[in-house]
Amino acid sequence: MRIEVTQDVFRLEQAFTISRGSRTEAHVLTVRVSDGVHSGWGECVPYARYDETLDSVTAEIEALSGELTREGLYDLLPAGAARNAVDCALWDLEAKQAGKRAWELAGLAAPGPEITAYTLSLDTPEAMQAQAAEHAHRPLLKIKLGTPDDMPRLEAVRAGAPKSRIIVDANEGWSAEVYADLAPHLVRLGVQMVEQPLPAGDDEALIGIERPVPVCADESCHDRSDLPALKGKYDMVNIKVDKTGGLTEALALRDAARAEGYDIMVGCMVGSSLAMAPATLVAQGVAVTDLDGPLLLAEDRQAPLIFDEAGVHPPTAALWG
Repeated sequence: MRIEVTQDVFRLEQAFTISRGSRTEAHVLTVRVSDGVHSGWGECVPYARYDETLDSVTAEIEALSGELTREGLYDLLPAGAARNAVDCALWDLEAKQAGKRAWELAGLAAPGPEITAYTLSLDTPEAMQAQAAEHAHRPLLKIKLGTPDDMPRLEAVRAGAPKSRIIVDANEGWSAEVYADLAPHLVRLGVQMVEQPLPAGDDEALIGIERPVPVCADESCHDRSDLPALKGKYDMVNIKVDKTGGLTEALALRDAARAEGYDIMVGCMVGSSLAMAPATLVAQGVAVTDLDGPLLLAEDRQAPLIFDEAGVHPPTAALWG
């Protein structure tokens, strides 16, 4: 089996800012695996928050050799970007080998479109209100926050998009005190969920805090091994294939988290349609879908995902799976 890794860059439509910094481009790795007859591909986004770089993840993938299987990857690579790209490429390869779709191989029902959040970048209240007004036609908006001065931003977004559902991502930028202070206002403004308000290493402070708005684990939940530590802190888990290490673990985490009573969010890094394609299978019927990466780009893959009023559609075979 041959494996190839390339670095690709996609320009963003505009600068994208979260509490940890800004970017104007999406830097991704594209992995192709081939059996000599068929080939499959996948994409990952190395993330500095998890000590991943383009070079370090490339090295992890290039160190692989011999016959690769999705099951065997668990012994070769940890959860993260490298395993994600290879796992998703193997799903695509297996689908082509079998002449079936990936969802059929996974034993899933035929997927359909899911309403996806659209993310508003962290900015001044005035700029965020303008962003919200521009996208007020969208049914679900996600606000990037995570500063000590987020209340004016919340008010501004609600004023700009009075009818949209709103979810908030604090990207580990709040303290327990900030969350407690904001919680009544989140309710007043109709916020439906808060993602990772506290740093993953400090989220013990969530135990015993009243959560009038559901709290979702993102950085605190990568794969199934993290579930025991979430008890009493979170109401939802955010599943991203770049964190789980691929579609295989993402589906397993979804089932395990549901069995323990968590609602499910399916999210993404900022990547192309190829990165979102496997996640559309995980997102079927979940509480929150946040697969808007391609909507933030100025350019995308060939045969990209379709986004319309019904939401994000599953990929065609020309793209993946």
